[in-house]
Amino acid sequence: MNQAVLILIKPDGLKKSLTGNILTRLSETKLEIVASRIVRVPQHLAEEHYKHLKDKPFFPELIKYLRGELHDRRKVMALIYWGKDAIKKCRELAGSTNPEEAEPTSIRGSYGRITTSGVYENVIHVSSNEEEAEREIKLWFQPEEIIVDLYPAKETAEKNCKRKVWA
Repeated sequence: MNQAVLILIKPDGLKKSLTGNILTRLSETKLEIVASRIVRVPQHLAEEHYKHLKDKPFFPELIKYLRGELHDRRKVMALIYWGKDAIKKCRELAGSTNPEEAEPTSIRGSYGRITTSGVYENVIHVSSNEEEAEREIKLWFQPEEIIVDLYPAKETAEKNCKRKVWA
């Protein structure tokens, strides 16, 4: 069955110029990239993305990490991979969340580390299941940014909506 999965190449991955290496590894899955973008992560997006960890003592540091405040790289690369067993394939390649427990040949095992303050710098986020993938994808992308119809969407007409356009 085809699935969608959200992949984030986190600020530490971008700072270490690992984007090409990570994308090369992900290409082993033979999945299709159906959306991608570079995102400057606002506070509200980081907090909503990790809302399930809000009560953890490391939550504030985790938000700083995702926002790029710890690496002077205030961006992430967000991607949606789509295809058969996408979540399972990408999670296997990514490895364990804890870089020290990840297989050495996995992305996190190869490139991740734990900081002295205990933050897992694991260079990549991969949705954990289909429900989380849908929630996360809807946080990070709008329907028109995705080249396949993943979830039901509707068209709306908005009045008084300001947006930046090219001059």
